[in-house]
Amino acid sequence: MLDVLVVAPHPDDAELGMAGSILKLKQEGLRVGVLDLTSGEPTPHGSEEIRREETANATQLLQLDVRENLGLPNRSLKADLDSRYKLAGFIRRARPRWLFAPYWVDAHPDHVAAAELVEAARFWAKLSKTDLPGAPWHPERIFHYFSIHLRLAIQPAFVVDISQHWSQKLQTINCYQSQFAMGPRGESPTFLHQLESEASYWGKSIGTAHGEPFACKEPVGLSGFGRLI
Repeated sequence: MLDVLVVAPHPDDAELGMAGSILKLKQEGLRVGVLDLTSGEPTPHGSEEIRREETANATQLLQLDVRENLGLPNRSLKADLDSRYKLAGFIRRARPRWLFAPYWVDAHPDHVAAAELVEAARFWAKLSKTDLPGAPWHPERIFHYFSIHLRLAIQPAFVVDISQHWSQKLQTINCYQSQFAMGPRGESPTFLHQLESEASYWGKSIGTAHGEPFACKEPVGLSGFGRLI
């Protein structure tokens, strides 16, 4: 039984979008899992074997309680009934309190489909009188992390301070050498420089060194003000 399930379209999306927050959740004693929907392949410098090894290394650094792959097709991910059935079954097995999904607006069709799929599977997971495996379960919340290909001027629902975990987040991303260390040379700023600029921007927005933004379609409730920055 998990406290948090992060659903990622491809291996590396969870790390890009919220590795710092995952590490923070683990530090606070929560049980956290990641479900990659696809293998992420093909890519120019990767292979399924390479990506599995990279994902295993990143998983170890994140200290995840569970990480699995749903085996859906990369580049043609769809929020269809078969995929919904598989994801809803996993949710009923993992029984997370909170779901984290990609932001619902993006240039990458897989990311858009993943966001839609998570919402539909969350609803299906609570159904009775169904042949879905396990008992009905309804996660309390869906939060959306940002691992996007569009230059959006977003207004997040909240930003998490990841200053203490920034260097560890970079280590998890550096596990994916086939994706972030084998591209065109000489480009400036590099992808990792852009990533740090974004984290610094979100950190500045809340008065810290680094931050990760999150969206939510529903109001976010507080039981008190004790931990507000």
